[in-house]
Amino acid sequence: MEFRHLGNSDIKVSAICLGTMTWGKQNSQAEAFEQIDYALDQDINFIDTAELYAVPPEAETYGATETIIGSWLKQSGRRDEIVLASKVCGPTDWCPHIREGKSRLDRNNIFAAVEASLKRLQTDYLDLYQVHWPDRNTNYFGKLGYEVTDEESAVPIEETLAALGELITQGKVRHIGISNETPWGTMRYLQASESIGLPRIVSIQNPYNLLNRSFEVGLAEISHREEIGLLAYSPLAFGTLTGKYMGGHMPAGSRLSLFSDRYSRYSNPEGINATQKYVELAQESGMAPAQMALAFVNSRPFVAANIIGATTMEQLKENIGSINVTLSDELLANINAIHTAQPNPCP
Repeated sequence: MEFRHLGNSDIKVSAICLGTMTWGKQNSQAEAFEQIDYALDQDINFIDTAELYAVPPEAETYGATETIIGSWLKQSGRRDEIVLASKVCGPTDWCPHIREGKSRLDRNNIFAAVEASLKRLQTDYLDLYQVHWPDRNTNYFGKLGYEVTDEESAVPIEETLAALGELITQGKVRHIGISNETPWGTMRYLQASESIGLPRIVSIQNPYNLLNRSFEVGLAEISHREEIGLLAYSPLAFGTLTGKYMGGHMPAGSRLSLFSDRYSRYSNPEGINATQKYVELAQESGMAPAQMALAFVNSRPFVAANIIGATTMEQLKENIGSINVTLSDELLANINAIHTAQPNPCP
């Protein structure tokens, strides 16, 4: 396993991070335990979760993923072997079960969220605590175009950062990060840190995969120059880059077969066409499409960790194995040729 610094912090994380959002919905506790044990055997030390999980977000499964991880930590006694990350929700008017749909990134909500997460996780601290999405109106979760609206009610980034700083002072959080952020938001966090003397973010968790390389446009340079490591999520584009949905196939138990109404971001005609080209390129190169897609993400210098997820052990083993795959210059050129012809079909 390869290890990389988490931003400019002193923490080194495995280049493959174990994602967890299916635990408590598509995966049972026993299956989650098996995944964690196997991941640690492969020298993975980084686990990412969120108060929102399991997904899709529902009242019945809210916090279930953290509860499962907490049970594993209590049973195993291996907390000191794990770099554990979680997230606090932004505005939750679309999730009425989370703090009555009134969650914001203010001090009261952040403190309530972290206390509940620590209790479910059965730990005294988090190595990384992340803002799951911005408090303000902006383009995230598949939205590229920015629409100007009245947003006077947005919690200032300075207030959010100050609350997170208090958690660090209290020893409940070691480092902080952001997620689903824009270049403007990222630089505002950095500016607030410098001008007010608040803690500095060390990571940004945004989508990044062969079908959505929009991170490269404005954020990759910030990530590199400011040492804000990308924690890349959806590296397989909801599983589409494995090729399992090609030809209209819908495997039983897959995310799109279960929740197609919620996760259609990578199913538009342009995405399907680009996916076919990437899958065919992988097959022509003698490798599994999933491993080519993951190896591409692994190879990017601004990526601190690639967050992989799986519902079966077979998928997990293949995904983790991508760390041992090296893409040739010729294959990278062919990948970029497809990207140039059809850039970012699925933002």
